[in-house]
Amino acid sequence: MNGVRHFLLALQFFTRVPVTGGLAGWVGFSPAMLRASAAHFPGVGWLVGAVAAGAFLLIQTGLAGFAGACVAALLSTIATVLLTGAFHEDGLADVADGLGGSADRLRALEIMKDSRIGAFGAIALVLAIGLKVALLATLAGQGALAVAAALVGAHVLSRLAPLFLIRWLPYVGDANGASKAKPLADAIGSGALWVGIAWSIPAIGLLCMVHGAGHAMVAIGLAAVAALWMARLLKRRLHGFTGDGLGATQQVCEIAIYLALAWQP
Repeated sequence: MNGVRHFLLALQFFTRVPVTGGLAGWVGFSPAMLRASAAHFPGVGWLVGAVAAGAFLLIQTGLAGFAGACVAALLSTIATVLLTGAFHEDGLADVADGLGGSADRLRALEIMKDSRIGAFGAIALVLAIGLKVALLATLAGQGALAVAAALVGAHVLSRLAPLFLIRWLPYVGDANGASKAKPLADAIGSGALWVGIAWSIPAIGLLCMVHGAGHAMVAIGLAAVAALWMARLLKRRLHGFTGDGLGATQQVCEIAIYLALAWQP
């Protein structure tokens, strides 16, 4: 039953899905539980991906052509933003502002804690959302099932990548515990990592079935490269990860998967 509690806590922390009343009392909360719930981050991706796929398919049924696919892609992206509260997009913007705003490590961390968005953050968001919309609209040319599988697979697998950062890098966020990611400061265990992988294996199978094993492996490989690049960037510039860094990693890996699946050599 602890696994169910941890999943519901992850759902509450990483989305806007309400876990209230008696259910919230049953789930409970502690920093240790929140740390354990990180293992279910890819499981949350199944819900977010399903909502995105459902929104895309529903909207595209009434809109024809590439322009219609672009509208469906944009509205499905809005659906995920509403569901997650722009949790990961906010992280991407903060990382772009921090790393773009100063070469000094401490100053970059200070900028990332500022709730106001700067030029680098705004540019990063525009480029990221634009890439998502364009790539999903391109994937629509491969068929409705291709888009649905890509959305579900990308949302699940991109949420596995941050677990490796938590496992391998030290936490460098607020020392006073103000950060929402502070309970993740202690590296997750190998057991939690395997739970995340278990959530992700069916998504890999889905991509293999719909897009072909070769294409799926390329997508997974590109996402792994993106995650390694983010890990190297965060280690070199910040000496570790922050909550914003985890969100930015998820966004970069999600886009990498769309790019690989949309690419038709």
